Amino acid sequence: MTIEVGSQAPDFQLKDNHGRTVRLSEFRGEKNVVLVFYPFAFTGVCTGELCALRDELPRFENEGTQLLAVSNDSIHTLRVFAEQEGLEYPLLSDFWPHGETSRAYGVFDEDKGCAVRGTFVIDNAGVVRWSVVNGLPDARDLNDYVKALEAL
Repeated sequence: MTIEVGSQAPDFQLKDNHGRTVRLSEFRGEKNVVLVFYPFAFTGVCTGELCALRDELPRFENEGTQLLAVSNDSIHTLRVFAEQEGLEYPLLSDFWPHGETSRAYGVFDEDKGCAVRGTFVIDNAGVVRWSVVNGLPDARDLNDYVKALEAL
């Protein structure tokens, strides 16, 4: 079951593509968070979505907002992917325990072994204020994220 709008966002601790530990709770009281789950690095739709975020990065990563992208890839895969695509925001690895954070948000596809396309806008108090969940083949519209952030 997907986390509902108005719920406290589950805290997590994941390694980023540089091996640094990132905790959602680090941003509480400081920044809103756009949390983007995607299936796998190096796949067509995922690459398109993450590069679109890269191209509009100042809208999603600034003094009031932090962008975090999560997949079930290893940190090593994410490092190469980020370098190849010029992604300068944190790519977090939900590799082991496999899919634990994706499951906590209700976006893990047990049959495929990966996260579906779930996005959560979390305010600086740690409350989910907006979300969208799409199936594996369906890209999201990042303009919807912008509208959700503007409403905070």
